[in-house]
Amino acid sequence: MKLSSMLKGTDYTVVRGNTEVEISDIIYDSRKVEKGCAFVCLKGYNSDGHSYAADAVEKGAAALIVSDDVDVEGDAAIIKVDDTREALARISAEFFSHPARSLKTIAITGTKGKTTTVAMIKRILECAGIKSGTVGTLGIIIGDRLIKTNNTTPESYEVQKAMREMVKEGCEAMIIEASSIGLKWHRVDAIDFDYGIFTNFSHDHIGGAEHKDMQEYLECKAMLFKKCKKGIINRDDEKWQEITKDATCEIETFGFDEGSDYKASDDKLLSKPGFLGVQFRLSGKREMDVDVAIPGHFSVYNALSAIGVCADMGISDEAIKEGLKTVAVKGRVEIVPVPGNYTLLIDYAHNALSMENVLTTLRQYKPNRLITLFGAGGNRPKVRRYEMGETSGRLSDLSVITEDNSRFEDVMDIIEDIKVGLSKTDGKYVVVPNRKDAIKYCIENAQDGDIIVLAGKGHEDYQEIRGVKYHMDERELIAEILEELK
Repeated sequence: MKLSSMLKGTDYTVVRGNTEVEISDIIYDSRKVEKGCAFVCLKGYNSDGHSYAADAVEKGAAALIVSDDVDVEGDAAIIKVDDTREALARISAEFFSHPARSLKTIAITGTKGKTTTVAMIKRILECAGIKSGTVGTLGIIIGDRLIKTNNTTPESYEVQKAMREMVKEGCEAMIIEASSIGLKWHRVDAIDFDYGIFTNFSHDHIGGAEHKDMQEYLECKAMLFKKCKKGIINRDDEKWQEITKDATCEIETFGFDEGSDYKASDDKLLSKPGFLGVQFRLSGKREMDVDVAIPGHFSVYNALSAIGVCADMGISDEAIKEGLKTVAVKGRVEIVPVPGNYTLLIDYAHNALSMENVLTTLRQYKPNRLITLFGAGGNRPKVRRYEMGETSGRLSDLSVITEDNSRFEDVMDIIEDIKVGLSKTDGKYVVVPNRKDAIKYCIENAQDGDIIVLAGKGHEDYQEIRGVKYHMDERELIAEILEELK
């Protein structure tokens, strides 16, 4: 594609060179520069792409997209813009021929619930016969293909490329987690979303290189509702009016509040061995009884937001009910089938707050025993280990302490730190350093009515030891253990 065609819709100044040059690809990582590409100089947390401009030209870049002045030799075109991140989004959309225009696009923002809501919408659409692709914490998922990403919301080039792949593979919809950083750094620019969802707002991502304060954090989330046609908003969240006060989209709401367009009532927990969920009555724009295969009262909110989008798309009640009744989220209170009369699940909880949330939720199901298997990451603040130990000791009937990503620390040293927190409680615990052995211990000693949580790894499929990531998927470990126990 010619550089001039890529720059449509972007305000720019030609500092040097010819905009009729052919561009082979768009690159923003100087290590990946190839001959004929356009190199976009992004400013990040720790580095500035402008520092690598000369190196990019030496490697064969045909054009540079800059926001600062650069002094480089050669004949590469130099294009100056106000913000290279915003420009990256626009030129990527042009380069991939605006794939969003061929998809129903849904973006989800909020402190919690984004990953689960993505899974709910995707499952409902599947039940309606609509193929969709997703972008988020779990990576980019197109059909059965997973492309791992470094961020919840990848750079705009990756998002546009993913959407083009989705269109090629017959997807009709794209669902993306729009993080506050993703919105702040223009990663979802150049997409006119059909729907934007606001799940909730709470303290997170403050300080350091992310957001300077809670107000900026809120304002970044609110950006989504200037980028979509319809906003689906949690009316029960105390910040919902602040989130929507400058919105340019049509607004519909969900919640338990009487004024909600999609209103829940009569919610109750559902429990049997191998199944934990919630049930509620839906009224308003749709009326039905709904069962959700994800535990906890908070699942009602995620389900309501998914219903709001899918109902507006014209999806049938039957597909909505079937989707929510059969949904599963990899690594998020993910129930793994086992032959006994107990419940075994995998969750990503890897700090005290997330452990508190999941264990408090599971306590509501009144298990015979709540057993928590967990470790803690190496080369991280010790206080996290103390807090995790204290949280598990307080909320679990039994803690099984084991390894996690020990990195460059000794597993036993990490376990000793966890025991410091446990010692502040009267919680029972056992130490089984090898994670597979620890899982086996839990399975062998499970009693009827127990709920066993394997915490910390979630969707991860590796174990990091001494700087090396070894393959380790807990689902595979469970299958191996069950086979061995036969």
